Amino acid sequence: MWEYPGFDPVALQLGPLAVRWYGLTYLVGIGGAWWLARHRAQQPGAVVTASQVDDLVFYVALGVILGGRIGYMFFYGFDQLVQNPLNLLRIWEGGMSFHGGLLGVILAFVLYARKIGANYIDVADFSAPMVPIGLGAGRIGNFINGELWGKPTDSPFGMLVRTADLPRESAWGVEGICQQLGVAPCEIRLYPTQLLEFALEGVALFTILWLFSSRRRPRLAVAALFLLCYGVFRFGVEFLRLPDAHIGYLAFGWLTMGQVLTLPMILGGAAGLAFAYRRGGLPARQRA
Repeated sequence: MWEYPGFDPVALQLGPLAVRWYGLTYLVGIGGAWWLARHRAQQPGAVVTASQVDDLVFYVALGVILGGRIGYMFFYGFDQLVQNPLNLLRIWEGGMSFHGGLLGVILAFVLYARKIGANYIDVADFSAPMVPIGLGAGRIGNFINGELWGKPTDSPFGMLVRTADLPRESAWGVEGICQQLGVAPCEIRLYPTQLLEFALEGVALFTILWLFSSRRRPRLAVAALFLLCYGVFRFGVEFLRLPDAHIGYLAFGWLTMGQVLTLPMILGGAAGLAFAYRRGGLPARQRA
């Protein structure tokens, strides 16, 4: 049986300033994406030059952080936002929505493509393989924070979680499960879905997109494949993941908000791939 290690969410305390692992994982994700983008920008046919990558990563980072936080508060914490709008700024406590971040990143692609005079779809195709690095790093941050657990299970894949080992801001979710099941003291085996999502949305998705984007393909195909694969992975993991306690299941005793928000990605990604290959044609810098 494997057990949750009980991480301290604070990596470094500098007087009143607490540097949290959650924030550091975002820096790792952004830094890793920047390094690989610089590498790929040096390849023949790249729509973005190595010298332009720094600005692109800055635009995308802003899109991820602002879009992710705003999206989370609107999709999952609207009541908290209404009660206290300053909750929007409490990003260090966690609470980021991938779907909100995706909308922020799409806007960043459009603005940056306009700035350099490129097609925003080409910019999206170039950037898509780097996105899973940030996604994977964020899931490790979720694991360290002790949040976004899966359902209770007797499976050997379950991880023993004790609320005494969790940060106070994360323990309430697990405590709620224990109360429902009448488990006291609160020690329960849960699917570590953060690690499963790291494996799928981080490692597997990166591998698929990196290899696919290394070959000739029509415009839009890489971005569409990202939407399709992420959507399928996330939709499937949601069956094991607990819904947000203040939202619960939306229908059928299993449909979650994450699945509702992810379904358009699956449909859009599949339609995008079909359109890309039916239309054909390579990005301008690849036709030569």
